[in-house]
Amino acid sequence: MPTEPNAVTTSSLPLRLLRSPLGRILVFFLTLTLIGMVLGRIYSGLNLPQGHLAMRDVTPLLAAFKIAPAVLAYWLLVRTIENRRVDELAPRKALPHLLAGIAAGALVFSLVVGSLWAFGAYVVDGTNRDVAWLGPILVLGVGAGVVEEIISRGVIFRIVEEGLGTWAALFISAALFGGLHIWNPNATAWSAIAIALEAGLLFGLLYHVTRSLWVCMGAHAAWNVTQGPVYGIPVSGFEQQGLLRSHMQGPDWLTGGAFGAEASVVALAICSMVTAGCLAVAVRRGSLVVPAWRRKRVTSA
Repeated sequence: MPTEPNAVTTSSLPLRLLRSPLGRILVFFLTLTLIGMVLGRIYSGLNLPQGHLAMRDVTPLLAAFKIAPAVLAYWLLVRTIENRRVDELAPRKALPHLLAGIAAGALVFSLVVGSLWAFGAYVVDGTNRDVAWLGPILVLGVGAGVVEEIISRGVIFRIVEEGLGTWAALFISAALFGGLHIWNPNATAWSAIAIALEAGLLFGLLYHVTRSLWVCMGAHAAWNVTQGPVYGIPVSGFEQQGLLRSHMQGPDWLTGGAFGAEASVVALAICSMVTAGCLAVAVRRGSLVVPAWRRKRVTSA
């Protein structure tokens, strides 16, 4: 039978509005903003570095201040407004689900790079011995993986799915995810569309079939770290120095241009195949969620 999100019922109109999909999304972003302001004051009070920092200069403490607002806001939303356990981030699932996600993310991007190499687009010039690992892993892996997955999949996809169903949640969360990358260096309209189609849809369906943010975080982090610190390819427009000293050659539609391999049709094709596999799992399970009004109509009948 289809798996439907848990509905929260209450006789109080204000609480019904607060616990509605739109209400919870607004509460999350308001809480995120308030927590960010408080932690920003603490950050300044500790005389920690201000302004833009190079990735190699980011420390675990600095990364924690960037990640904490999203984590705390999400925990408060689930525990107080939704009044349930945070099953999608259950501690007992952390290690196995993270490892599964990391393996999947590294494998998929390695398939992208292998294909580009086979086409003659990805060329290895040598190796770098002085790669800064910690900062890029904290920023591209932990930071992007945790914050972007909580917002895009934990909040937008999951909550929209409750109200409008899986298909609407997929397209809305993917469009927002791609749109957020339009502000990155070297970004174009095509790169934003590519990110939405290859990563937005893939990670949305990955969450749908696993109901685990750990898996999505691991896959997202591994994708970024494998792309930049390992293969030396720009990550969403940000130049990287990787373990492999490399360069791209060929037309932008093949290489992704200055934005990186995420804007390549090769990445889009491979990710689309993985997305189709996740969709096939969802269809076979019968887990795709229909809009709330259709569920109510069936219940009434």
